[in-house]
Amino acid sequence: MKYFVYLLINYNKKRILTYAGYTKNIKKRLKLHNSSKGAKFTKGRKWAIIYKKGYSTKSEAMRKEYSLKINKKLRNDLKNKYKINHNIK
Repeated sequence: MKYFVYLLINYNKKRILTYAGYTKNIKKRLKLHNSSKGAKFTKGRKWAIIYKKGYSTKSEAMRKEYSLKINKKLRNDLKNKYKINHNIK
C-alpha cells in the first residue's frame, strides 16, 4: 500500500496558508479538506495541492510528514514556487 505526504496551500488576499499531512488516498483527502470535513485547521478554506510524494510504508510517510511540518525553509520554498507559477505577489 502506498502512502502520500502532501502540502496544501490556501491563498486569499491577506495571506497564504499551508498545511502538511499524509494519507493513503490523496484525492479523497483533498475532497475532505475542501468540504470542511478534514483537519480542524483546514475547515472553511479552499485548498490546492502544491507538493506530494509517495512512500511505501505508513511509518516512513509519518516521519516525512513531520519533517515537512517542521522544515519552514522547504515549506517557504514550495510556497514561493507556487506564487511564481501562479503570478501572485
